[in-house]
Amino acid sequence: MDAIKAARELGKAIQASEEYKAYDIAKKENDEDSELQELIGTFNLTRTNLQLEMQKPEGEKDSEKIAALNKEMQEKYTAVMSNVHMANFVIVKNALDKLLNDVNMIIGMCCEGEDPDTCEISSCTGSCATCGGCH
Repeated sequence: MDAIKAARELGKAIQASEEYKAYDIAKKENDEDSELQELIGTFNLTRTNLQLEMQKPEGEKDSEKIAALNKEMQEKYTAVMSNVHMANFVIVKNALDKLLNDVNMIIGMCCEGEDPDTCEISSCTGSCATCGGCH
């Protein structure tokens, strides 16, 4: 089997995984939640207005308007993240991301000569500052 064919098979396996299935359902629930979509739209509009105000030259910036837009944006973000569909989406997206990171880690180790059947997945970030010790 060549690498491209194997990658396609891996893609099928990922789409058959519980993580992907849960992600797909949660994504559709988000897309179909009109209240959530409206919240996201108003959040994005507020963020754009804040960015436009902050990009003005120093003498033209309105610090009170920036503060009000920043507060409004934070409130809208909280509302978006409090939505039950978005909260579920974040959980299942994190699970899918972990699966994909694990797959990428195995592929990376194999490209460095590790044995595909025995290479261990670790949570090493490469930064010793947050490390509790190797393996």
